[in-house]
Amino acid sequence: MKPFRERLREIGYVEGQNVMIDYRYSEGKVERLPELAGEFVRLNCDVFLTIGSEAAQAVKNATKTIPVVMAFGEDAVKLGVVADLARPGGNITGMTSISAEIYGKRLELLKETVPKLARAAFLWSSTTLGAVDIVKETEIVARFLRVGLQSLEVKGPDDIEGAFRGATKGRANGLIVGAGGFLSFHQKQIIDLAEKNRLPAMYSTVSYVDAGGLMTYAEDRSEMFRRAAEIVDKVLKGTKPADIPVELPKKFDFVINLKTAKQIGLTIPPEVLARASRIIR
Repeated sequence: MKPFRERLREIGYVEGQNVMIDYRYSEGKVERLPELAGEFVRLNCDVFLTIGSEAAQAVKNATKTIPVVMAFGEDAVKLGVVADLARPGGNITGMTSISAEIYGKRLELLKETVPKLARAAFLWSSTTLGAVDIVKETEIVARFLRVGLQSLEVKGPDDIEGAFRGATKGRANGLIVGAGGFLSFHQKQIIDLAEKNRLPAMYSTVSYVDAGGLMTYAEDRSEMFRRAAEIVDKVLKGTKPADIPVELPKKFDFVINLKTAKQIGLTIPPEVLARASRIIR
């Protein structure tokens, strides 16, 4: 939220003076999102800012009139959150991502980082919208790269350790971690288990790598939140969300944590390091 609030300030909104931001957080419990969305509808807020596809879907189900700006989320058209990028229709606009394509790129970079990658485990949550399709589309890239892809579905917190045991049993020598609020909430546990099992892991957001994860290739969410603030400004000044095209991210970051690589005994090839936009030493 920091870049969002900073951009709002730059535009001229000062919290406590001409704008009030109220927050609700699901704490990884996606099933709570409809209740939280309904609470804001009853409070009659002027605009929603949603973080993640699950939140956008919950708000879409809760209101057809209050404007909604997505800060980020998976493919909003494919998931049915908006009708079209250029003409979203309805009361929702903002920023969305290219989920299926980006996972293929992540697997490709993981393969370049671990040239002997033979089998990658894909950790994903059943609470994440579109996750099944993302796994299927990543399998197509995996076949092209001649890498086996092991699907590790988690439905709740008690499944995470078992998923890693499954990766070890399946002889995975690499890991891809999916997106979504549930997995993000259990970020520390996932990072710790990846390190404990010495699994080179590719994560869905930079927050994992800043917290000790190995690497990520992801949209620059700081830029997306700044752009979302500009879209919120348009909405507050009277532009209808239906008239504001939904935007795709323009900037992507490839971030590598060399400290973590050393801890799991992995040497990152120089040509991969040369492509990184940021390296944590």
